[in-house]
Amino acid sequence: MELAEIGREISASRKLHQLGQGELAERAGVSRATVEALENGRATEIGYSKLKRILSAVGLELRLGPVKPERPTLDDLLREDADDASHLD
Repeated sequence: MELAEIGREISASRKLHQLGQGELAERAGVSRATVEALENGRATEIGYSKLKRILSAVGLELRLGPVKPERPTLDDLLREDADDASHLD
């Protein structure tokens, strides 16, 4: 997940919790400008501790998972085709 996507999730959660950017910034111990830049996709970098505090303030957490390719590989498509063909027998 890109930082811009995280920012959009934070914005949606903030609005769901009926918080203004200033309120979120105060709860997370960051500047309102940091929250605004993150939510609007202009933040190019943010430290983990700041991000964790912002996420926590809106009831979210960061989780790790395996990287999934954007598009299937040729091997994936061939495997899927083979699986589909085996179900027809």
